[in-house]
Amino acid sequence: MQQRDNHSKLIGYLLWLFGFLGAHRFYYGKPVTGTIWFFTLGLLGIGWLIDLFLIPGMDRDAELRFHSGAIDYNIAWLLLTFLGVLGVHRMYQGKWPTGILYLLTGGLFLIGVLYDFWTMNQQISLRNASQPG
Repeated sequence: MQQRDNHSKLIGYLLWLFGFLGAHRFYYGKPVTGTIWFFTLGLLGIGWLIDLFLIPGMDRDAELRFHSGAIDYNIAWLLLTFLGVLGVHRMYQGKWPTGILYLLTGGLFLIGVLYDFWTMNQQISLRNASQPG
């Protein structure tokens, strides 16, 4: 069975526009280099420019590493990026208790949001793999 497209190149390139902050690297499941890009402004812009050509490869790797399923990566990442402090991305995944906790605490005082940037792909992949399909 062929796995469906779980990460979008379009969203990857849109996040690349903010890539000097590592957004596209977090999206494609590369939290360590995403954090490095965040603190070095994309390796002073050089890594950011090089990533313009690396996104297709990062997209292919993400397709192979993460399970597709009922929870859509693109929706979850958009919710995390724009509404993370409100916990909407967690509610979307069916994690209502922590979603409400995020809502009441500003994403656990942003620490929870940072944790989710590091682990979102794994959270969704595990959830999708455990659901009957």
